[in-house]
Amino acid sequence: MRRLLRSFVFAWRGLAHLAASQRNFRLHLFLAAPLVIAAAAWLDLAVWEWAALLLCIALVLGLEAMNTALEILADRVSREHDPVIALAKDAAAAAVLLAALGAAVVGLIVFLPHL
Repeated sequence: MRRLLRSFVFAWRGLAHLAASQRNFRLHLFLAAPLVIAAAAWLDLAVWEWAALLLCIALVLGLEAMNTALEILADRVSREHDPVIALAKDAAAAAVLLAALGAAVVGLIVFLPHL
C-alpha cells in the first residue's frame, strides 16, 4: 500500500511540474478541457459522447506529459544542438499535435449534431 501511495505522490508531483512549467499543458488543462466539459454538461450529452471527449482530453494531456518528459531527458543528455535529439523532440511534439487534431475531430463529431 505504501508503494502505491508513493506512486501517486510522484504522479502528483509530475502534474504540478507540468502545470507550473508548461504553457501548452496549462492551456489544455485549464482552458480547453473545462470548456469541453462545460459544453458537454450544458448539452446533456450521452454517456458514449462523454467517454469519447474525456478519453481525448486524457490522451492529449498524457501526450503533453510524455513530450515534456522526453524534452527534459533530452536536454539532460545534451544542451547542444544534436540533429537526432531534435528529431526525437519533433516526433514527440508531432504526437501531441496528432492527438490534439484527433480530439478536435472527435469534438466536431460529438458537438455538431447538438448545435
